[in-house]
Amino acid sequence: MAITTAASRLGTSAFADASPVELRPNWTETDAQTAIRAVYRQLLGNDYVMASERLTSAESLLCDGSISVREFVRAVAKSELYKKKFFYNSFQTRFIELNCKHLLGRAPLDEAEVVEHLDRYQNQGYDADIDSYIDSTEYLESFGENVVPYYRGFDIQWGQKTVGFTRMFQLYRGYANSDRAQLRGTESRLAAELARNRASAIVGPSGSNDGWAYRPSKAGVAPSRSFGFGGIGESANRVYRVEVTKLLGRNYPNNLRRGGTPTVRRSSQAFFVPYDRLTETLQRVRREGGKIASIEPAN
Repeated sequence: MAITTAASRLGTSAFADASPVELRPNWTETDAQTAIRAVYRQLLGNDYVMASERLTSAESLLCDGSISVREFVRAVAKSELYKKKFFYNSFQTRFIELNCKHLLGRAPLDEAEVVEHLDRYQNQGYDADIDSYIDSTEYLESFGENVVPYYRGFDIQWGQKTVGFTRMFQLYRGYANSDRAQLRGTESRLAAELARNRASAIVGPSGSNDGWAYRPSKAGVAPSRSFGFGGIGESANRVYRVEVTKLLGRNYPNNLRRGGTPTVRRSSQAFFVPYDRLTETLQRVRREGGKIASIEPAN
């Protein structure tokens, strides 16, 4: 059954008859290779994997039964390959969005979930934060030890908000698209929406969806008006109050690399930022070592 009557226009047709990939008892080498390919496709956001990039050691452990699919997923998510594709070059909230998509098959539930992962990463480190997804009750109940994670956000989930359906389409841009080849690049897709606790319009994965909402380009050259759904156009004239904690000096990264100390340190600071400069401001805060405490409409 189709996920929605507009499945062909939203790029979800490929999931209509697809079954989750699972390593069942008495699996064969072919089954293991199928699971490995599915893990790479899911966790790397449909991005191409070169032979030299493959995690051959972890693949061998899975193929000889030494580790489960869940542990192979953990190995990929903690690998340098995953970090290079998504962690090093992305704003932290974008990375959390991708972790939710790749590891749990859904969009972030709310701003509180994003803040929880920000705090865990800051206080416990990268590996602990990755473990929090894979060791969660949600992961175990949804995928167990031997099912490859898949996109569950297209379906209504018990105990979750239905707005997750529309938010999933902010992260998923069609079966032929990858998470590193999207219009908005490494910018967060949901930061402003989660902060306002509102749903945005569903945007088709290509420019041929007449009558669907538009997605503004990074350069701001695409129309910002949505047709029939609302949400995007309303944001254009808004101003947001962004509160930042532990804001460090502009030379913070260079100072640390030289073994020095930050030149400026404030416990809290607030900015009033127009919508069209929100992403730029969040990126600047990140470069200067700050942490976003809250984002909320100021008008």
